[in-house]
Amino acid sequence: MIKGFREFIVRGNVIDLAVAVVIGAAFTAIVNAIVAGLINPLIALIFQADSLNSLTFDVPTLFGGTTSFAWGSIIGAIINFVAVAVVVYFVFVMPMNKMKERAAAREDLPEEPEPMPSEAELLIQIRDLLSDKKSQDSPTP
Repeated sequence: MIKGFREFIVRGNVIDLAVAVVIGAAFTAIVNAIVAGLINPLIALIFQADSLNSLTFDVPTLFGGTTSFAWGSIIGAIINFVAVAVVVYFVFVMPMNKMKERAAAREDLPEEPEPMPSEAELLIQIRDLLSDKKSQDSPTP
């Protein structure tokens, strides 16, 4: 039983998952800070976001009481989700995609062409070709 547990822990998947959770928590803190410090104040310029929490719809229950549907909180959560999604896409995903595209473009660049042979090398190649041709043209005894 302990051997199986040890193999489970030693496998790379568990370590990768643990690292992903820790990085995800740190990433969440960054995104939440951007939303709270930048996006929410921008939204507050347009309308008062605090007023959303007070938007409720009261419905009478079967037992004579009332229950409240907090649809303002739902709208606030949707706005918050969209704000987080915008930050994640434009601050993190889009720049990473551009970086990957540039890296892929750099890898696809053709290698530098071989340098041109010098004049002496060209003359040697011509001499060798002529001597080969001359030996092919001459009759063999």
